Amino acid sequence: MVAGHTGLPASGTEEGSAVVRVLSYNIRSMRDDRAALARVIRACAPDLVLIQEAPRFFRWRKAAERLARAAGLVHVTGGATTAGPMILSTLRAHVERTEDVLLPRTPGLHRRGFATAVVRLGRARLGVLSCHLSLADRERYEQAGLLLERVAALGARYAVAGGDLNDRPEGRSFSRVAGTLTDGWAAKPWGGEFTSTPHDPVQRIDAVFTTEGVEVLGCGVPHGLPGVREADLLAASDHLPVLAALRVPTDDTP
Repeated sequence: MVAGHTGLPASGTEEGSAVVRVLSYNIRSMRDDRAALARVIRACAPDLVLIQEAPRFFRWRKAAERLARAAGLVHVTGGATTAGPMILSTLRAHVERTEDVLLPRTPGLHRRGFATAVVRLGRARLGVLSCHLSLADRERYEQAGLLLERVAALGARYAVAGGDLNDRPEGRSFSRVAGTLTDGWAAKPWGGEFTSTPHDPVQRIDAVFTTEGVEVLGCGVPHGLPGVREADLLAASDHLPVLAALRVPTDDTP
């Protein structure tokens, strides 16, 4: 499904709020076209990028820094330290604190984690979480609950969580998250819906969620966004990214 759109609001500061662009992207450990990946991220002009499957092995920090530089961003937290999730940002974001979280390991399954931070953009304060949930249904459902607990524990009045849920909206893990947080696409569909796979997208397993009080101005796969080439979307990864524009109130907004 593709929703009609005329573009997303640009990042900026408004009276009593800030408009923040958030991009969630499974980059498959940068095993695909890295130049195309950087071009997609740059064209989306995000303030925050919630990465999944960041480089995790030999010289992973250098690979993460190269991607950040190529995309005009800085590394905030995560990567091998979270078993894959990572957060990048522009210099617009002032980082208050970060925490890398490793989730309980299930024998025989890939370990999972959360990359988390609290940032300020202007006078708006925002909790941030990047996740990549399990392929196993039972473990994934438990991790969905841990995600909600971690968002609540960030200590920020407003928060955004995004990532690869490995579950569709009708699935019980996706539904568990969406039962507490706002699903960006469901709230304000924009661009494309399906994120997997790029050459024949048939399912939405990647999403951006927000807490109460954050207004979703648009959320979806950035098809047709100026500067985003379809060839780059196909070459950059085995997932399509999800871009959201959010209006985040300032701390002093009633």
